[in-house]
Amino acid sequence: MNTRSRGRRPSPDGAAGARSGRFRPGRPRSAAATLTALVLGASLAVAVPGAAPAEAAGPRVDNPYAGATPYVNPDWSAQAAAEPGGGAIADEPSFVWMDRIAAITGTPGARGLKEHLDTALDQGAELFQVVIYDLPGRDCSALASNGELGPTEIGRYKSEYIDPIADILDDPAYADLRIVTLIEPDSLPNLVTNAGGTAGSTPECAVMKENGNYEKGVGYALKTLGAIPNVYNYVDAAHHGWLGWDSNFVPAAEQFKKAATTEGATVDDVHGFIVNTANYSVLKEPYLKITDTVDGTTVRQSKWVDWNYYVDELTFAQGLREELVRQGFDSGLGMLIDTARNGWGGDDRPTGPGPSTSVDAYVDGGRADRRIHAGNWCNQSGAGVGERPTTAPEPGIDAYVWAKPPGESDGSSEPIDNDEGKGFDRMCDPTYEGNGRNGFSLTGALPDSPVAGHWFSAQFQELLANAHPPLGDGGPGGEDDTTAPTAPTGLTVTAKSATSVSLSWTAATDDTGVTGYDVYRDGARVGSTTTTAYADSGLAPGTSYAYTVRAKDAAGNVSPSSASLAATTDEGGGATGALKVQYRTSDTSPGDNQIRLGLQVVNTGESAVDLADVTLRYWFTPDGESAVTSTCDWAQLGCGGVTHTVERSGAAVPGASHHVEVGFSAGSLAPGAATGEVQLRLNKADWSDFDESDDYSRGTSTGFTDHARIGLYLGTTLTWGTAP
Repeated sequence: MNTRSRGRRPSPDGAAGARSGRFRPGRPRSAAATLTALVLGASLAVAVPGAAPAEAAGPRVDNPYAGATPYVNPDWSAQAAAEPGGGAIADEPSFVWMDRIAAITGTPGARGLKEHLDTALDQGAELFQVVIYDLPGRDCSALASNGELGPTEIGRYKSEYIDPIADILDDPAYADLRIVTLIEPDSLPNLVTNAGGTAGSTPECAVMKENGNYEKGVGYALKTLGAIPNVYNYVDAAHHGWLGWDSNFVPAAEQFKKAATTEGATVDDVHGFIVNTANYSVLKEPYLKITDTVDGTTVRQSKWVDWNYYVDELTFAQGLREELVRQGFDSGLGMLIDTARNGWGGDDRPTGPGPSTSVDAYVDGGRADRRIHAGNWCNQSGAGVGERPTTAPEPGIDAYVWAKPPGESDGSSEPIDNDEGKGFDRMCDPTYEGNGRNGFSLTGALPDSPVAGHWFSAQFQELLANAHPPLGDGGPGGEDDTTAPTAPTGLTVTAKSATSVSLSWTAATDDTGVTGYDVYRDGARVGSTTTTAYADSGLAPGTSYAYTVRAKDAAGNVSPSSASLAATTDEGGGATGALKVQYRTSDTSPGDNQIRLGLQVVNTGESAVDLADVTLRYWFTPDGESAVTSTCDWAQLGCGGVTHTVERSGAAVPGASHHVEVGFSAGSLAPGAATGEVQLRLNKADWSDFDESDDYSRGTSTGFTDHARIGLYLGTTLTWGTAP
């Protein structure tokens, strides 16, 4: 059924493989913001200067990107061009997403597949890129990208989704287009890592592994679309921070082979694989290699790398390609890497290796990927546009592509009703403190994000500001913009506590648009925001700090500092001693059916303390007569070493009728050491809701801060905190 030829064809200089270079036409980008979709399309009919002409449809070429003028999606391009500085990238080619059945015929504000293809012909394009993304039970581990089809609806997937797409792509009118399909992001990798036995496993993924509908759907898509002579199938293969461990790497390649030989498909229906789809893993770590060591300790042992065998997407893609060929895929297999949002530029990008004081300092100080954890995937704060689409940039790599167009949200930061089957995933909530898949870390997600796939202006502006390589072609946001924003004014304190200060200011102005603000405490940068407000936490009680703010634009121009503002945190209260309690809330909703909190004890003294003598009390009110149960969800020292009981406190203070008493069965806490986090959860026997808004010990901080309304007792003596 497959007429493709995978033999290497000679390049003009006689070497194997295709010429490296940008696969977009070379016209000035600054014009993009003023062009209509039709004019924009017509301008793209010009071939890449110096490139060989695209080959006619027939036996498939080795690299479909070589010498081909790609389609620019006018729907995305218009949104990008309308943003301040967006003209710098508005004419870059990206994938069109078919993420539900309705997308095939078109949805409000977005043209359907046939109209996209017709527009591609009008543009004179020779390459069209489309994402196939609507499996039954889609994305069993991330609610934000759940789909419309239930786990058992494989019949609908075939007849109502794949077959209509195939009918359109097989139209002779499009026979001269090279059509690249990206097959079902995240599906097969979920079967490897999230279908049972791991911290990130979900019951939904276990169902999909058992019923086999991911494999059947992918196999059917490969067979059906692979029968069309001018279609090039690339299967999604996650990223290095998902599959780079030896426990996942070979099993993933075996899983890909299994799906590619299901439902009548063969490995010849797979032209290649794509990594980092819609993700943020950095393309190359310039100051960090997996073979580096610090005082004899390998970087694999650092907290960030965590025994992974890869530190970036290029080495992962090249290594995975070798394993896939070993598993039986074609030796001419090509790889794609999504570089739309993995640039990680801006002020936080390192300029050299990290310090050699420890392996963690070396890795954290030198890594270009600035995420909190490599498992974080939703609307990442600080991310930037990466390498622009490029053909054959490295051995084994067919192209750098933009699979996830910059500015399209990964998911909503809070529940939003929609008719697209997309749920609310806490990994898109900036206050959520994570799960086993991201090491129980903060998500690093931007606030106020819309439903997945919808336009997210704040994210787009941040991606422009942090682009790497920088956007330097001139025009809005490029090198021609040398005017810095005005300095922010009106800096003021809006709220403060013993450990935090909240700030606001009046917006700065700029000739092309302000993209964000950097906040400085005592002259050191402590954070960034795209709004005119910032909360600084983790501060010392009764301490004075000096704050300033600077504005920045898409070209990297930075304003003068605002006037300095002095702010003094509140004094801490209650008894004090050599031990203190730090707290963070794991649940920002005060009105649901669970109380979730994280606690740790820190020894600030000069001698070790026997933990068996230590107890903590967190005071609350059950709001009803149903009995309350406490559960230890996770503890760094092990839940088996933690005791927890719910008791009546008898306190007359509102919000403190009960407390959960936390103790430790054994162990010694050294000077300067901490117990590490203990994650506790309270629920009522009837699972009715709490009202935590008036609870005595509740706080709102999502990061660990000293908390004076939790009592710490040595024996029977209160040595930290204030009892009600």
